[in-house]
Amino acid sequence: MRLTFLGTGTSQGVPVIACQCEVCRSSDERDTRFRTSALLQIDKTNILFDIGPDFRQQMLRHKVDHLDAILITHAHRDHVAGLDDIRSFNYVQHKKMNIYLNDTARTILERDYRYVFAPHEFPGLPEADLHSVSSEFVVVGQSDSTPRNSEFEVKVVPIKAMHKDMPILGYRIGRLAYITDANHIDEAELRKLQGVDTLVINALRQAHHYSHYSLPEALEVIGRVKPRRAYITHISHEMGLHADVSATLPDGVELAYDNLQIEI
Repeated sequence: MRLTFLGTGTSQGVPVIACQCEVCRSSDERDTRFRTSALLQIDKTNILFDIGPDFRQQMLRHKVDHLDAILITHAHRDHVAGLDDIRSFNYVQHKKMNIYLNDTARTILERDYRYVFAPHEFPGLPEADLHSVSSEFVVVGQSDSTPRNSEFEVKVVPIKAMHKDMPILGYRIGRLAYITDANHIDEAELRKLQGVDTLVINALRQAHHYSHYSLPEALEVIGRVKPRRAYITHISHEMGLHADVSATLPDGVELAYDNLQIEI
């Protein structure tokens, strides 16, 4: 499996419009961040974590020519605002996009993007099938290792978490777990993370925040899960310079950055 960090920034991205802080003025490419999203590639299967407002640029930057599924963590705009641009994949793949999410996110998408999901006669609109999930499910993808015309199945385990008062989902696929925008995970859900090799988890900044893990809080979760390695994502300019913060992290923990690719 290969995970590509398409974006690792918070809702405003980095640099923030009109901000003159040292992070927003940094010449280090690792301090420039699109809104948070990641692409998981398993053989020929492409699974996208979230589809934010930078989706089009992210797909073009990485020359992504197909998507088998989109896993939505929650329906805040920085995680779903690229939805209209699935049209390009609809055209190329000649089918609807499969999108997996919880009931809360589904209600929001069906309301805010009703032109996609309501009956219509307009050609060229995005096409998607929404799948509400709360327990293990399967994404059907593509592989060179399966017989021709047979399905390649990827098992996905949702991890329930809270983003202040909003129930959200992280996802575990094999030995990878991807969680963003959380600030609380119940003990039962933490147990689902045991044995992961690689944990991706959010940390907005150094100081406490009311709806996101801070860096110390994320490190506490990492310490309880004990993955071999962990990557911090959904990072704001308030976190500090990538180089400075990286020097303070324990072994096995890294700040992710846009375009970073890791093998799992």
